Amino acid sequence: MKISSTHPALLASEQLFALPPFHLLKGFVSAAVAYPIAEHLEKRDVSPKVRELRQHYRKPFAQREQLAKTSLLNTLCFAAANVPYYRDLFSSIGFDPERISKDIRYFEEVPYLTKEIMREQGDRMYSRPLAGLRHHMCKTGGSTGLSCHIAYDQPAADYSSAVTLYARERAGNYKWRSELHFACRFPDMLDQGWPMREDFKCFAMNRSNIFFDRLDDVGLEEIWHTLGRRRPYMVHAHPSTIYALACYIQRKYGPIRRFKVFESSGELLEVHQRETIERVLRCRVVDRYGLAELGVMAYELDGHDKGLQVLDSEGWPESRVTEGGSHELVLTGFRNRLMPLIRYATGDLACVEQRKDGFFLTNIVGRIHDIVHLAGVAYPTHTIQDMLDHRVGGIQEFQIDVRGDKPVLRIVPEPHADPAQIAAKIEGYWPGALTVEFVGHDAFVRVGHRAKFRHVVTA
Repeated sequence: MKISSTHPALLASEQLFALPPFHLLKGFVSAAVAYPIAEHLEKRDVSPKVRELRQHYRKPFAQREQLAKTSLLNTLCFAAANVPYYRDLFSSIGFDPERISKDIRYFEEVPYLTKEIMREQGDRMYSRPLAGLRHHMCKTGGSTGLSCHIAYDQPAADYSSAVTLYARERAGNYKWRSELHFACRFPDMLDQGWPMREDFKCFAMNRSNIFFDRLDDVGLEEIWHTLGRRRPYMVHAHPSTIYALACYIQRKYGPIRRFKVFESSGELLEVHQRETIERVLRCRVVDRYGLAELGVMAYELDGHDKGLQVLDSEGWPESRVTEGGSHELVLTGFRNRLMPLIRYATGDLACVEQRKDGFFLTNIVGRIHDIVHLAGVAYPTHTIQDMLDHRVGGIQEFQIDVRGDKPVLRIVPEPHADPAQIAAKIEGYWPGALTVEFVGHDAFVRVGHRAKFRHVVTA
C-alpha cells in the first residue's frame, strides 16, 4: 500500500527526523545499515574506493604527484592498445607513451581532444563495444560547444560516486549527516506515492530531493518551507538558485540559517554570490569543479582560503594559452577505461597552479545560467535545459532570444529528430510562451573564447 508523498504523516516525519536526537539516529541507521544494503543490491563498489581516497590524500603531494604520473602513463598505454581513435592517433604522430616516464613534457605532443572530435569519432572512442556491457551514458551540457554523450564503465561510475562522498567528508558532511539535492520538477511529474525504490535510495544516502521549476517568490517560498521542515546539514545546488533564494530571504525575512553547508556546482560561483549566500543564509559555502565528461575534478578540500584543489587521484590537469591570451583548462581522466579522455579541452577558462601541497585551479571562468521569464514565471535555464533533454529530446543545442516582445527558442535538432514533434511538446509544456525556430548552429549568437555562448540572448 502506498500513500501520497505529501501525506501529513510524511511531512511530520520530515520535521521529526530534523530534530535531535532523531536526526542522528536516522543518520547512523542510514550509514551503517541502509547504505551497505543498497550498495550490495545495486552491485556497486563504492565504499572501498572511499577508503582508498582517504589513504591517497594522507600522502604528501610529492608522493601523490608521482602516483599521478604513473596513472597518466597507464592511461596512455591502455588507450594506445585498446581505443581505435588513440591507437591511430599515436601511430600517426609517432607517439610512444613510455617516453613520458622519462620526461613528462613529452605528453605535450598529444593533440588536444574536443567535443567535436568525440562526436565525429563516435564508437571509435570506446575501448570495448557497448552491447552487453554494463555502462552509464552521460550527456554534456553544451555550454562550451556541441553536446555529446560520454560512456562510463561501472568502475568509473563507482569512483565518481566515491569522489563525491570523500570530498563531502572533507567539508564535514559524513554519510550520517543529511543532505538535500535540488532537482528539476517537470510539468508532467506524477506523485507515484510512498514508498518507492528512490525513497530507499535516498534513505541509504541520507539524502532528500527538492524539486522546483520556478524562482519567483512563489517558488522560493516553497523551497524555504521545505528547508525548514528538513533542516539538512548540506545543500547541493546551482549557485544561481541559492543566490536567488538568499536575495529573497534577505528581502522578506532577514538573515537566517536552515542548513550549515552549501555545496556549489554546475556553474560558476561568482564572488558576490558566495558573499551574499554566506551572509544571508549563514552557512559555509564550498565550491567544486566538475563536468559530465569526467565527474568532480576539483574541490575546496580545505576550505575557501586554500582554494580549489585538483583531485590528482582522478586526473592530470593542464592549461593551454588561447589566441586571446587566456588559459583554457585541459584534463586527462584516469578512471574511465571504457572511454578514456586524454588532453580534453574543457572549454572552461582556468589556470593550473602547482603548489607544494597540490595542483589548484585559479582564475576560473565557466558556465553561467540565466533566468528566463515565460508567461510570467521565472525559470532558470538549467531547468529549461533539463526539460528539453529529458522530456522533449532530439535537441543538440538551444538558445533563447528574449530581445523581442516574445522569447524565441532557437533549436538545432538531432538529425533523426522530428521538428514537428519537438515543437508540439514544447507548446505543451509552455503554451503560447515561446516562438520555436529550427536553425543551424551558425544562427546562434556566440561570444567569447571558442564561440562560448550564453543560453539566453539579452542584448
